[in-house]
Amino acid sequence: MNENKEVHRQFFDTYTRALIDRDAAAIADHYAVPALIEFPGQRILVTEAAQTESFFASAFGQYSGVTEVNAEVTVAASTDHSIWADVTWKYQGGAPDERNMYQLVRTEDGWKIAVLTPLELG
Repeated sequence: MNENKEVHRQFFDTYTRALIDRDAAAIADHYAVPALIEFPGQRILVTEAAQTESFFASAFGQYSGVTEVNAEVTVAASTDHSIWADVTWKYQGGAPDERNMYQLVRTEDGWKIAVLTPLELG
C-alpha cells in the first residue's frame, strides 16, 4: 500500500487545477464510468463521461468569483484498489466551502472517482 501513499494528493492536485481552470473535460476525466453521485435526496448514476462534463459545465456559474481553491484531503481508508478521501474544499472568492467523501478506484486508466458523497462541514 505504500506505493499509493501519495496518490490522493497527486489526484486532488490535478483535480483542483481542473476546477480552477473551469475545464469540464479535465474534471470529467477524473471520474470513472460508471460512477455514482449520492446527493441528499438525489442519486445520479453516471453512465458516460459526457454526463459529468455537462454537469460541471452547468455548475461553473456558482463558482464564478472563485480564484483560488484549497483542498484539505484526509484519507479515511485505503486498499490496493480503493482510496476513500474526505475532502474539504475551501473556496476564495464567493462560493461556500464544501465537504465530500470520494471513493477513488484503480482503473486501467489510473485512479478515478467512482463514488462522490457530500458530507456536512464540520
